[in-house]
Formats: sequence, C-alpha cells, structure tokens
Amino acid sequence: MTDTAITTGAVHQWASAPMQARIRRRYRSERLFRALGLGAVALAGGFLLFLLVTVIGSGWNSFRQTQILVPVSFDAARLGVTAAQAQANPALLARANYQGVLTDAMKRSHGGAVKLESDGAWLALRDAVTADPALIGTTKPMWVIASSNIDQIAKGAFDLTLAEDDLPVTRAEIGAVEALKADGRLQMVLNRTFLTGADSVDPELAGIWGALKGSLLTLLVTLAISFPVGIFSAIYLEEFAAKNRWTDIIEVSINNLAAVPSIIFGLLGLAVFLNFMNMPRSAPVVGGLTLALMTLPVIVIASRAAIKAVPPSIRDAALGVGASRVQVVFHHVLPLALPGMLTGTILGMARALGETAPLLMIGMRAFLTSVPDGLTQPATALPVQIFIWSDNVSRGFVEKTSGAIIVLLVFLLGINSLAIYLRNRFEVRW
Repeated sequence: MTDTAITTGAVHQWASAPMQARIRRRYRSERLFRALGLGAVALAGGFLLFLLVTVIGSGWNSFRQTQILVPVSFDAARLGVTAAQAQANPALLARANYQGVLTDAMKRSHGGAVKLESDGAWLALRDAVTADPALIGTTKPMWVIASSNIDQIAKGAFDLTLAEDDLPVTRAEIGAVEALKADGRLQMVLNRTFLTGADSVDPELAGIWGALKGSLLTLLVTLAISFPVGIFSAIYLEEFAAKNRWTDIIEVSINNLAAVPSIIFGLLGLAVFLNFMNMPRSAPVVGGLTLALMTLPVIVIASRAAIKAVPPSIRDAALGVGASRVQVVFHHVLPLALPGMLTGTILGMARALGETAPLLMIGMRAFLTSVPDGLTQPATALPVQIFIWSDNVSRGFVEKTSGAIIVLLVFLLGINSLAIYLRNRFEVRW
C-alpha cells in the first residue's frame, strides 16, 4: 500500500461519523473537567470570602473603643494625697483613691443613675496624675473608657427595635448613649487597650498583646529546638546513614509521627515536661518544647525532600575535585537545599502557631492579666485566648474573639509570605 493510500485512508477514517462522535465526546469531557475544576476553585474561594467577611465584619469593631468625656475634679482630700506629698514621695500616687474621684465625677456629670464608665476607667486618671502630679487640686476634662454595654450600644451591636424584655441592655442605657452623642461627649478612638493589654474579665479592657507575646515566646523555643535538630537529622539520614533495617524503621517512625494528632503530643508534654521534669506549668518554654516535638517530623520530611531535589551531578562534581563528604554536604548540597528547608520549617511553624490542643494539655489556658516577661513565666497563646473568649457569653467578647482571629490570620499571612519570599530569594534553578 502506498503512502498516499495510507494518508487518504487516515483522512477518511478521522472524518468518519463514529470518529467525529468520539472527538466530540472527548472535547465535551474536557470542557466538563475544566468546568468542574473552575467550580471547585470558585467554591473554595467563596468559602474563604465568606469566612473573611464574617470574621472581619464581626471583629473590626474590636479595634475601636468608646470613650466618654467627663470633667474630673482631682480633689486632694478625696485622692488622699496632696500635690506636695506626691512631689516628695511619688509612691503615694499608686495608693490614691482614683476610683472614688471618678465615681464623684460621673455622679456630678451624668447623675449616676446608669453606670456609664468601665470598671477600669480610673486607670486613665492614675496615668494622668502619675505623669503630672500638678493635676491634684485642679479640674480637667477626661476621656474615660465606657462600659461594655455602652460600648456595644454605641457600635450598633443591638437591635434597638426589640421589646425591652428581649434586649440585653436597658432603655436607660440606650437613652444615656443618645444623650452623650447629642452633647458631643462620646467618641470612638483606636482601641489601644486591645492591642497592648492582656486578658480581663471586662471585655472593654481585654487585650491581645499578652497572648500574642506568649505565642511569640513559644514559637521562639519551638524554632530554636526543632530547626537545628530537624535539619541535622535530615542531613544524616539522607547523606550519611547506612541504608539498612534500622534506618527504614526510623523513616517509617518519622512519617507516622507527622500524622499523629496534636493532642497526643500535648499528653506527651504533660507526662514528660510537667509530671516527670517538674517544669513550670503554663510557661512558654514548656509550650515550645511540646510544639517542637510536633513540628520536628514535618521539618525532617521537608528537609529530606529538599536534599533529594539537589541533582546528583552536584555531589559528583564536588567529589571529583577532591572535596570530602562533609564538604560536599555543607558547601554544596546544603546551600542548594536551604530554600526548601526554610519553606518547610516556616510552614511547620505556622501549623504550630495555630495549635490549641497541645497547649491546653500543658495548662497554657490560665487567666492572666499581665504580659509575660520571660520563657518561664505563666503565659497563654493566641489560639488558646481565642478559645477562651469564644466560650464567654458576654456580647463584648464576641467581637474580641473575631478581632483576635483577625490578628492570628494576619500573623499567619505574614509567616507564609516570609516562606514565599525566602523560597524565591534563595531558589536555584538548574
């Protein structure tokens, strides 16, 4: 059969009705697959958008604070200290009666029928007098923090058209907010307390910095332990360890540990670090050690994959010019594998940041009103703080929970962005 006949037969065969039907079915399957893929991406994007809109819509008010203007008379007799005494002995200012002064000021200004100020509003008076003792004996307009109910009413958190029995606030409080707005004695400012404070029983005084710093200290311990141990373990297993039954058992064990639920590591940390080693409970050092155990298998697996990705020709070339095995690894293989190692490590740290169960097991859920100053002081972590606030029935803690989630998401976004930057910065293409 000649080439022309073969070609002509092929043309007639592809142009036949059965073949055209098969081609149409193939194209239809391809379009269906593309549509399903696009739908899956759109569905995932829709869920993500819904999550972001819900969290941001509920939490952006946590970054605003309601304040009330009140003229405060810093009466020396009511404070219990004079300006001269304060100048001579500043320690007396710490024991002055600021709460009584503020209570008197609120009664004179607003009648005192409704509690408008927060239980911690007197702290603004203390800070002002401590900074300037000459205020004693004078009267000065002060912006003080509003109570949680007043704060929520001012932010429009309640449906004021409901019946009084269905409202979580009173009509007197609603009327007080309207009067304050009309008189220009109510303002919204940046909630510095939320960004710089620690936990509190009052939602308007609760802050996120104590938990965020606890997370940072915990991650610092986690990184200091898991990164070097994980990197050197991966180098040894991939470059120096003999391939025998023992190394196979180690590899299988590492892969299994990477899939173990995080609460198991929390139980391990409870048994080893607290019960056996008697380390301080709720301390970032214990949380860091526990999360290091959880993160270590992930770093080892990612680092081994990065080392395997280095072409064998790099090793052969280095050995060919007389380099030793150690020089080959640390001068040639490790620099090329470092981007993948760093990416795996940072993603492992991001996973550790979001873990709650291991930290709950070792007691990092204590109610702490102070910011931790060291690795051995009691602390909590950001995910644990979110868990605690979400269990609180107060309406003010709803927005604080969403605000803390926003902070956590921004922190995670920063960590993942750092991983992408480091990967692109040190990536080597062959």
